[in-house]
Amino acid sequence: MALILKINGVEKVLDINPQEPLLYVLREEFGLNGSKFGCGLQQCGTCFVLADGEAMPTCLQPCQNFQEMDIITIEGLADGDKLHPLQESFFNEQAAQCGYCLNGMLIAGLALLKKNAKPNEDEIRIALDKVICRCGTHSRFIRAVKKASETHSKF
Repeated sequence: MALILKINGVEKVLDINPQEPLLYVLREEFGLNGSKFGCGLQQCGTCFVLADGEAMPTCLQPCQNFQEMDIITIEGLADGDKLHPLQESFFNEQAAQCGYCLNGMLIAGLALLKKNAKPNEDEIRIALDKVICRCGTHSRFIRAVKKASETHSKF
């Protein structure tokens, strides 16, 4: 079955099984490896993408569910060599240790900032709570999202 997916602004017609999880399509058909396979149960957030502005898991969701959606992956955040303001804030705050959850934290943080450019700390905590981090760098993630919200007005 032919599916049309729009990933990072690029539409591609794919002849694939519509039930194949989007995570595998991103990796195999688009060569995008930023979204990670973590738990495989849609519970850890490492496989998140931004789909029509919402942080959505991709490890179990069939790719057909994402047709007609504007999908942004972590690879689509930067503008060439210029980091996205949230990526820049994560970098400046050293908001990563092992980096495995980084994709999910950035996508969840960006989904929040797209809805609410000036969230308070509790709102940031709730948004990032969808992503599991085993390294314990949550305080830096929260600080990075807060600083990005203070230095930029549009996401």
